[in-house]
Amino acid sequence: MKKSDSFLQTIFFLISSIFLLETNSVNAAEKVVFNYKIFNQSLPEEELTKLTDTGEVSPTLNYYLKKTNQDPQTVRDVLTEELNVSTTTLDSTLNSKIGEFLLDQISQTIHTPSNRENRKALRSAIIISSSEDNKVSLIEIIQNYPTKEVHVKTDNLARTYSQLSILIEGP
Repeated sequence: MKKSDSFLQTIFFLISSIFLLETNSVNAAEKVVFNYKIFNQSLPEEELTKLTDTGEVSPTLNYYLKKTNQDPQTVRDVLTEELNVSTTTLDSTLNSKIGEFLLDQISQTIHTPSNRENRKALRSAIIISSSEDNKVSLIEIIQNYPTKEVHVKTDNLARTYSQLSILIEGP
């Protein structure tokens, strides 16, 4: 690795760390908009967190899960499956060509409301998610997404988990 590449990665890591320290719930996703084919459903992030933490399904989430023929336990399992990762290694990977390619692929499932700056938003959410315990899950990425609203295409969720796994753990 070139000295300049190492320097740039160190600078990015320091900036990310400062951003992490300044990030709080005001900057995190408050609403999740689920897209399933032509069906869209919006719900507060807290309802999704309640499912992952307790298994309890709110009436709104229950309606959505029934409409899309999704099993609440399966959704909970996919959202809470944790991948172990070193934040330093993750930072390096996310800033590589393959990392950027995979971020773009994952951004087809989890993206900003405007569908712009997806790579930056996703990178930030992943780094924030790994910073506390060196683990990442889809629910943490949603919770740490740096916009007030995050869009999730649920028909791609399992594929996205696989892509995230490749990104974090390697092929």
